Amino acid sequence: MTIEGSKNILVTGGAGFIGSALVPLLLSKNYRVTVVDHLSTSRLQNLNPFFTLEKFKFIQLDLLDYRKLTEVVKECDIVFHLAANVDVRKGRLNTEVDFLNNIVATRNVLESMRISDRCKKIIFTSSSVVYGESAVIPTPESYGPLKPISLYGASKLACEALISGYVGTFGIQSVIFRLANIVGSSIGHGVIFDFFRKLKQSDGKYLEILGDGNQKKSYLYIEDCVNALAFGLNQLGSGLEILNVGSDDQIDTNTVAQIIITELGLHPEITHTSELKDGRGWIGDIKNMLLSTDKLKKIGWQINHSSKDTVSVTVKKIIEHNQNKDK
Repeated sequence: MTIEGSKNILVTGGAGFIGSALVPLLLSKNYRVTVVDHLSTSRLQNLNPFFTLEKFKFIQLDLLDYRKLTEVVKECDIVFHLAANVDVRKGRLNTEVDFLNNIVATRNVLESMRISDRCKKIIFTSSSVVYGESAVIPTPESYGPLKPISLYGASKLACEALISGYVGTFGIQSVIFRLANIVGSSIGHGVIFDFFRKLKQSDGKYLEILGDGNQKKSYLYIEDCVNALAFGLNQLGSGLEILNVGSDDQIDTNTVAQIIITELGLHPEITHTSELKDGRGWIGDIKNMLLSTDKLKKIGWQINHSSKDTVSVTVKKIIEHNQNKDK
C-alpha cells in the first residue's frame, strides 16, 4: 500500500466506532490526520491515545455548519466521510435524522470539496442496506435496481448519488464502500450491543429477540473493515469506484444470542417479539444479507474472520472489557 506521509486526511465522524479504529491505521502509515466529530453519539475518549501526536488534530464540529466545515476541508487532501446517523430504526421516529445527518451533511462535505483548491478525493462509507431485499445472494456491486426499505438505506443511497453527481460534474474522485454489519468490542449499537444491554437490565433472567431470530446477516470484525477502507486510498483516481465490504458467510440472530448467553454462563428466558408477521425484527430490517466481496479481494484485501468468529471474538472482548471495568 502506498504511503503518502505528506497528505493530510480528514476523517468525519472520527471519534465514532469505525472512525476511531481507522485513525491509528492512517497514523501508522505516516499520514497527517484531522478528525471532525460533533460528539453527540461518539466519545472523545476513543481518541485519547492520539492527542499527543504531532500529526493528529481534533476539531469538534457539526457537518451542518457549512461555513466552518469549508475552513477545515480546504486544509486537507483526502476525506474519509464516516459521519452519519448510525441507527437504522431512528428514521421511523424522526424522519429528519437521516436527511440531515446523512444527506445534508454529505452535500456540505462535497460542496466544501468543490470550492477547495486541493481537496478533491473522498472515501465514503455507505451500507449494505442500499440493496434492500436483494434477490441475489451474495449480492455484487452491480446488482440493481437498488430498493432500500428504510429511510437510513434511502439516505445512504442518496449520498451515493450525490457523490456520483459531484464526480461526474466537478471531477471529484471517490471510492464508496458498502459495509455489512461491522462489530467490535467498542460497538455502541446493533444486535450484540442490544443483547448485552437487555441481559444487564434483566439481571440475566430474560432476553428479548426482535423478530423470529432467523434473520441471516454478515458480520465483519472492525480490524478487517478498516483494513478494507485503507485500500480505498489506492483506488482513488479512477472517478468513482464502489466496493462491498463484508464476510464470506452469515450467522442468524438466534445464534448470536446463543453465543452471548453461553459466554456469560446465563440461562435466560428467551422471547421473540415483532410487530411484523414475516419474522423481521422491525420495519426496515433486512432478513437476508450477504455481500459479494470478490471485487475487493481482487485488489488484495483479505478477510481474517468468519461471521461466527467475528461475533465470538467481539463478545469475549466485551466481557473482558466489562470485567476490567468492574475491578
